Amino acid sequence: MIKSRSAAPSATQPRTMTSADGWTSRSDSELTVDNVHTSLDSIKDDLWVAAACVDRILDDATVQRVSSTEATTEASLRRDALISHFNHLPADALILDRLDRLNTFVEMCEVSPEDVEDTESAPDAWEDDPWAESAQPETREAVEPPVALSVFLTDDLVRSAFLLASRQWFGALGIMFARHATHLWPYRIAVLDSIPEHAHPLSYRDFLPAVDTTTNLEKRSTSDPWRTSPDWSETLDVQAALAASGFTPDISLPSGDLHLDSRDDPLSSDELADWYKRRIQRIISSTGLIDIALAVVQHAAPQSVPGLDEMGEELSLLARLVYDAPQGEDDSDDDWTLDRWYSMDPIAVVRAYLAHSTPETLAKDIWRLVMPYLFVLESRAERSGNPDPTIRARMLYEYILNVPLETAAAIFEASKPILPTAQRIVQNDEDMARLALACLYGSSSLDEWPTMNRIFECLPAWDITRDDDQEDAADTTVVSLGAFVTPSTTRPRVPAPLRWFLQSNSDVSEQRSWANRMARRAGGSEDKLNTLDDWEWLLEDMLKLSGTGDSGLRGAFGLLSPDEVLQIFLSGLLSTGKALEDICLTCSRELYDNASSGNYTFGEMKLAYECLDVPPPSDRLLREKEFIEATSRLSSFNVMSGPGIAISPIEIRLTKDRLSLVSRVLSSNNDAYKHTEVILDLVHKLGLRNNVVAEVKTLAMLADTALQVEDFLRAYETSERMVETVLALRSSYMDVDSPEIQEASEVCWVACFQLGRQPEFEDVEKKLSLLGRALELCPPEKLHDVLVAWRRLENEDVEAREDRLSHRRDGKPGPRKAAPNAATSLRSRLQDFHMPSPPLLNTPDAAALASRTFRSVAANFPFSVASRGRSQASHPEPERSRSGSRRRDGDEISTQATRVFSKGIGWLIGADDE
Repeated sequence: MIKSRSAAPSATQPRTMTSADGWTSRSDSELTVDNVHTSLDSIKDDLWVAAACVDRILDDATVQRVSSTEATTEASLRRDALISHFNHLPADALILDRLDRLNTFVEMCEVSPEDVEDTESAPDAWEDDPWAESAQPETREAVEPPVALSVFLTDDLVRSAFLLASRQWFGALGIMFARHATHLWPYRIAVLDSIPEHAHPLSYRDFLPAVDTTTNLEKRSTSDPWRTSPDWSETLDVQAALAASGFTPDISLPSGDLHLDSRDDPLSSDELADWYKRRIQRIISSTGLIDIALAVVQHAAPQSVPGLDEMGEELSLLARLVYDAPQGEDDSDDDWTLDRWYSMDPIAVVRAYLAHSTPETLAKDIWRLVMPYLFVLESRAERSGNPDPTIRARMLYEYILNVPLETAAAIFEASKPILPTAQRIVQNDEDMARLALACLYGSSSLDEWPTMNRIFECLPAWDITRDDDQEDAADTTVVSLGAFVTPSTTRPRVPAPLRWFLQSNSDVSEQRSWANRMARRAGGSEDKLNTLDDWEWLLEDMLKLSGTGDSGLRGAFGLLSPDEVLQIFLSGLLSTGKALEDICLTCSRELYDNASSGNYTFGEMKLAYECLDVPPPSDRLLREKEFIEATSRLSSFNVMSGPGIAISPIEIRLTKDRLSLVSRVLSSNNDAYKHTEVILDLVHKLGLRNNVVAEVKTLAMLADTALQVEDFLRAYETSERMVETVLALRSSYMDVDSPEIQEASEVCWVACFQLGRQPEFEDVEKKLSLLGRALELCPPEKLHDVLVAWRRLENEDVEAREDRLSHRRDGKPGPRKAAPNAATSLRSRLQDFHMPSPPLLNTPDAAALASRTFRSVAANFPFSVASRGRSQASHPEPERSRSGSRRRDGDEISTQATRVFSKGIGWLIGADDE
């Protein structure tokens, strides 16, 4: 509620002070219809009543109406008197205008913001809805406008109109324009501009300006003022009197702070078209709502506004791009405006329509998006007087020529000649053939052969007859296509094998250049040929391309002779690394396998060796050269494959166990075992380099051979080297139980055991050392076997010492002195095996237990005690050794072994030495 502006008028004092006091003492909220009549009816001063009513501005429309009516009644009674007293007319004029506004406000309250939109039925509404007749009309409570009555009565009408337009109260705004058209008409454009850009024009279509086709000017809106004839206060006489008094209260005019341009005369059609265009531009730039802008154009068309047809076409096409075209996952760059749309050329628009289409949806998108756009371009060209019937095909063909093969294949599949013409995207067969071949031969792809095959399958089939008097049609087609895909400033050159076939059809230098490129890049590219089979296939293909096909057309290298193709191929082959290596290896092995002699200083073997010097050195070439050298060395040892037949190179290559070749060398050459380094080098070159097990086996064979010829010192030295090799191998491996270590250890301890128990070998110290190594390397189940030999050797050493001591006492030279501390050395090594003396062996039955243990071990003893290491049964021994000692027979050996082993077990369990 707005409070009273003054307590009481000062012009004239009321005749009845009691009623006046009741009027002024009440606040605005306390005023009712009854107390208004009670307070004002008894007052006889008409001027005071009118002034008092003007002073009161209420938010209650009913009370405000009663107050204004009282003031109007009093004013009509004093009409003649007031004309002569015009100084009192401003209050009457304000009361009259306030009453009009009050009536307008009451009518506005009866209209909701949705009334305009409700005038059209919803799209989904049924015209023959069976429930509509029985449905009760919806009761809707009146909603007050977004402006209070007190403000509406005192503020300027234009400001209130702005507020209603910005709040989209178009029903109330329409009532204001109808009731107060005289005051609002000059500011109609400003009021329309205050409507939010996102508002749909359907809701304010009645306010959109229209053109009167008879005058080509803006139509004036219809008005329905509250009074059809002017009030007496609005007559010319009263207005002149007010002007003469210097007071012109026009409260309907806007205040100066709005700074609005008024236009009372109608706008021209061009000015209205400009306003519509500015409105559309503002909608798109501020909201991006293309559909709202298009709706404005569509609603402007019935208003006869000129110059919007082309904009409507553009907005319709742009709306298809924004709302109908497939969208990508990231649309951050799709900020579409009319300026951006106008700046795009037609082919860019076509690409934008299909930017996110898939091969599955491409044909459908072309029909529903691209074709309408191209039809608009064609019709627009006709309207401009420059018809261009090829624009559709030209734009579509340009798009096809610049898309990936997968996309082009989808278009060609939708243009197959078997389809009805109206359903084909590319409807001309010749154009389709040119487009397809241009896409295929112009593509830079080298791995889309299935897609290319799909395109070829879409091509139309023609029956081409060959005319002997004319150039072959196929050759003509190739030549023309070759000219079509020749690189230019607008078509950059990219690597394209199919394109090259056309360009080089009659250019021998181009064919020669490509043949060299093919041969050399085959070994230098990422996809280089790795095997000889690959190179053989390449040679076959190059020779095939140099010939003529079944159709009579020359191949890609048809201008090159087969000899030139071979020369180019070999040049490329020799320029590569690995392929050249493979070829040289193959040639070398072929010569090796056919060589009659293993000597590599002449014949096929020499050629095989020299072939390996052609390519750059590598590990494979080095191994092959060493194998040839090993073969030549085996031949120098006169290794035979049969009686009187020297072993051939092919037999050496086919031998699976290369160490057997070394064994044959040692068995056929008496002094070969003396050349340890030569034999080991032979093993390495036979392909067993860095094979420690093979090296250990070779040393074992050398030691065994030296043992057979009783060269014990050399056998011992070789055995020591073998032991060092095995120990180094065991220390380098984390896993002692690995197969390699087990195999090498097995070979080593057996060889040491064989040499250490030979009675002919008189160096007891070295024999004890060998047996100690055997104990260190043998498996646990063989410990007892080695201990038997050790104990026997130890007893013999003790007896020899006693003999030497006895001879010294008699003054006679004694036998050779035995090695000191041998028993101590053995005990220290046995302790490494963690063999404590069990308490059971200290009992009186210890001797019986030792005998049973020996018998159980001797039953499975794998070695002959009197045998030498190389052959335990096949080589008979002489009756006496070189020392002259007599051999024991089998019974004596067994008895002695039992005694020695029992004695050794007694020593092992802690018995005192005798």
